[in-house]
Amino acid sequence: MKKFALAAVALSTLTALAHAEAVTVYTARNEQLIKPLFDAYTRETGVEVRFVTDKEGPLMERLKAEGKNTPADMLMTVDAGNLWQAAHEGLLKPVASKTLDANVPAHLRDPKGQWYGLSVRARTMFYNTQKVKPADLSTYENLADPKWKGRLCLRTSKKVYNQSLVATMIAEHGAARTEKIVRGWVANLATAPFPDDTRMLEAIAAGQCDVGIANTYYYGRLMEKQPRLPLGLFWANQKTSGTHVNVSGAGVTAHAKNEKGALKLLEWLSGPQAQNLYADKNMEYPVNPKVKPDPAVAAWGDFKHNYVNVSKAGELQAEAVKLMDRAGYR
Repeated sequence: MKKFALAAVALSTLTALAHAEAVTVYTARNEQLIKPLFDAYTRETGVEVRFVTDKEGPLMERLKAEGKNTPADMLMTVDAGNLWQAAHEGLLKPVASKTLDANVPAHLRDPKGQWYGLSVRARTMFYNTQKVKPADLSTYENLADPKWKGRLCLRTSKKVYNQSLVATMIAEHGAARTEKIVRGWVANLATAPFPDDTRMLEAIAAGQCDVGIANTYYYGRLMEKQPRLPLGLFWANQKTSGTHVNVSGAGVTAHAKNEKGALKLLEWLSGPQAQNLYADKNMEYPVNPKVKPDPAVAAWGDFKHNYVNVSKAGELQAEAVKLMDRAGYR
């Protein structure tokens, strides 16, 4: 009987430890993207990763409502603007990690350590290869030139990706010059802004407009399905400030019950194995500079990043939204 009792106690203890080790993640990333990642972590460490998926807005509202009672140990979402907002609203806590500092370049993480980029997405220029030569293209700013009148397509200003781009431009140029540029974009539009990047890219390929701005992975997905589309990628601002980049990323929640477990998972996500899984699934770039991108992504060529810290995308987001509204960019 003693043996059975001891075995029961041992099993109970192990179960409790396993339960304590589990990490709960609130994530705005698609389940098909992150489940293989979390499964790999569980296989490697034995630690269960529980996750809840939703849009970033509802997840942040949920964290606020739950307060100290939240089961979430980590928040994972896209765009530095969203990550900054979560930190600004007190939903994330700063962590110190030599591993994360080594794996994530300084411009792709929060200066206070409240969140870290996990994959990189570039927002650059795309053009109709039958109507535009690469030599005609140069910078985001140049798209405000009258020579592009009736030739430019853009995604709606309501999407955080464009808000982040404009916020970064404010950080570089100041509000007055940025507003002049955005007004130039609006004056050059061939049609009303599109609801998403894919439709905008399709419009460029169809000749509805000649050039536009989009995230690279939308281009990658579209060209995988329709490789003969007359679409070309151009790395913007290579002779000036560099191409605008943003991140998907994560941070430890302010009321994490398993802070150590969340930090270990975050560190693992910045490492080589996870970086390949994470970035390749969505045709993004690894945030870890030691990890090479997927061959399909690498085929687009090397490019110079804009090194303005991506936290500016959140810090100046409200100003960017007001500026775009004043400029008539809807």
